[in-house]
Amino acid sequence: MVLIGLTLPAKAEEPSAPPAVEEPAGYREDVYRAPVPATLSGATVVTTAEAHALWEGGNTAFVDVLPRTPKPADLPAGTIWKEKPHVSIKGALWLPNTGYGKLAGVTLAYFRQGLEKATGGDVNAPLLFFCLPDCWMSWNAAKRALSLGYTRVYWYPEGSDGWAVAGYPTETLRPEPGGE
Repeated sequence: MVLIGLTLPAKAEEPSAPPAVEEPAGYREDVYRAPVPATLSGATVVTTAEAHALWEGGNTAFVDVLPRTPKPADLPAGTIWKEKPHVSIKGALWLPNTGYGKLAGVTLAYFRQGLEKATGGDVNAPLLFFCLPDCWMSWNAAKRALSLGYTRVYWYPEGSDGWAVAGYPTETLRPEPGGE
């Protein structure tokens, strides 16, 4: 049998790797859910396995900086607002809203107090920052910790989602008091 006029489909192009994201000189101040750099100058970037090893070691404070879901402004009077539970890495300290590029003085003070609590006031104690994959909040928070003089800063870009997918222990967190 002869097939005339048969053309094979063109070879599908290989998907290209996303372009590398460069570290900005300052903090990221918009579009926080976007591809992040592979590096953070002054910090150690860790994989899920490396984060888990630090967690198992028990000497590193894990700091979740995922923002709280804001209460909708247009709720009818008398409506009860109930936040969605925040499931994160077991034992982490949740300092919501501290990963924005610009922080109000009260939020910066809350961040400082949270880090002091997490480290016992020791700027040489190890701190690991995270939120979600492709989230600049943890990148900003880790960079800010470095600017505050913390010397052993880890950044875990895969965040609580990467942790949960690996099957590591999680729990529902409550925000550290004082950040309202």
